[in-house]
Amino acid sequence: MLRIREPVSKVAAVLLPFLPFVVIAGLWFWATAGPEPEARRVSTVLLPSPVETVESVPALWYERELSRAVAYSLRRVAIGYGVAAAIALPLGIAMGAFAGIRAMFNPLAVIGGYLPIAAIVPLTVLWWGIGEEQKDGFLAIACFVYMLPLVVRAVQQVDDNYVLTAQAQGASQWQVLSKVLVPIALPDLYRALHLGFGVGWTWIILAEVYNAENGIGYIINMSQRRNLPAHAYLSLIVVILIAFLIDRLWVFVRKQLFPYKVEA
Repeated sequence: MLRIREPVSKVAAVLLPFLPFVVIAGLWFWATAGPEPEARRVSTVLLPSPVETVESVPALWYERELSRAVAYSLRRVAIGYGVAAAIALPLGIAMGAFAGIRAMFNPLAVIGGYLPIAAIVPLTVLWWGIGEEQKDGFLAIACFVYMLPLVVRAVQQVDDNYVLTAQAQGASQWQVLSKVLVPIALPDLYRALHLGFGVGWTWIILAEVYNAENGIGYIINMSQRRNLPAHAYLSLIVVILIAFLIDRLWVFVRKQLFPYKVEA
């Protein structure tokens, strides 16, 4: 396991991913153990016990409508991500294929790479108010600035020999773009879309800070204000589980579409 670039056994590959979670769970039980809240190593205000967190599931699910909140959050991410992908994909392909377009928009990509996403939340409030447009717009910006460089890199990484061969056969500019560059770059373009959606889901809690009346971020913020830490921690666990399931779905689809390029 500690030898450089040595593969692990199949049994270890299955068991090792669970080890960090077992350690975290053990530390959680240890920190919150004690018959009385006052005797615990960590205050219940900061960290409820695993049992208390699990016991809060019915109240969170039925009284606070967790499933509906998740649906609202997913809808916001889907809208923001869709807008970002609709702009970043064609623009990134054009920048990766044509040096003139890349020179024109490259400052935009560079600025986006250094843009502190959290800092633009107040600006989105000024631009779109505190309604749904603000949340969708913020997520669109967050996904766009992350996806654009990935799309550009995916097209640029296509070997020049493919382009030269197509041009030698008399292919037009459009044919080289549509039948050579984009098809060869498709696996990496798919990965850019995959990672972009993950970024959108990562920022959903921050997107729902302002005037949200529903959504998973709203539940977490209100749980903190109402001193319900178990609900806040459980909501965070739900966010992580949903992210994992969506990520596995993206990976499954990628394996079906590009079986010849499956990453480890």
